[in-house]
Amino acid sequence: MRKHIILTLLVCVLGSNIYAQWSKGKGNGYYKLSAWYLQSDQHYTDTGAIDSNATRTQFNTNIYAEYGISDRIDLIAYVPFLTSTSENNQVSGTTGEVISEGESVTSFGDMDIGINYGFYKKGNWAASVKLLLGLPTGDENAGTDGNFQTGDGEFNQYLSTSLGYSTSLHGLPFYAKSYLGYNNRSKGFSDEFRTGLEAGINVLNSKLWLITRLNILKSFKNGTLNAVNSNGSIFANNIEFSSFGFEAAYYFTKNLGVSASFDSAFSGSIIAANPSFSGGIFLDIK
Repeated sequence: MRKHIILTLLVCVLGSNIYAQWSKGKGNGYYKLSAWYLQSDQHYTDTGAIDSNATRTQFNTNIYAEYGISDRIDLIAYVPFLTSTSENNQVSGTTGEVISEGESVTSFGDMDIGINYGFYKKGNWAASVKLLLGLPTGDENAGTDGNFQTGDGEFNQYLSTSLGYSTSLHGLPFYAKSYLGYNNRSKGFSDEFRTGLEAGINVLNSKLWLITRLNILKSFKNGTLNAVNSNGSIFANNIEFSSFGFEAAYYFTKNLGVSASFDSAFSGSIIAANPSFSGGIFLDIK
């Protein structure tokens, strides 16, 4: 059963909207140190049904950074410098004996680097285009059976465009944005279409941002790998999902703050059916 259970690192997929920020401006930047956690005991099958599986935990500690090299161009980096995949012992419900020993693997994860270009800004509207390169810096064949990867072993290129609108609601700063993207994957993985919406409002004397988001990923199913392939056992081929998420970001000072978020797929295929959680500290230089 384990080879049919695909627990992808949702931070790499659901996080796509995080990168769709307004242009930072020359010399400005956003830097965040955070941890992401997912414990899953069930998954969406390839037919969209929910099935149980041995409890598996995904955890990473990462750094995300944006830096404005001009008024329109930002450099982007996502570095999961500590990534862990573990699975509990499988124990017989009748005898109490351990059927399968649990295991844990920790290593560096797959990095993203890229660039965001703000090509339009007029009034309350802004639009940008972004290119992210997914680098295979994690371990694609970890664990005794190769099913505890911390990377997918493929080099991908994700191109997207976003459109945003900022205004105020009853005197409170508010924004909404949407994005469309295409992820070109290599080494037999299917290409992907991604889209989503995000909205946020600033409250508590401009100290607290409350954010909600919707993300959708669809596979073109043009690859050669499948869920039983060892290369697709964690960073899966042909995953699909629709998910919602919430985030709160609180500024202690003008530049320093903390954030916490929650994301969960409400439908999907070959993906974990449990929520993921993230929290971190950030520095926003503007």
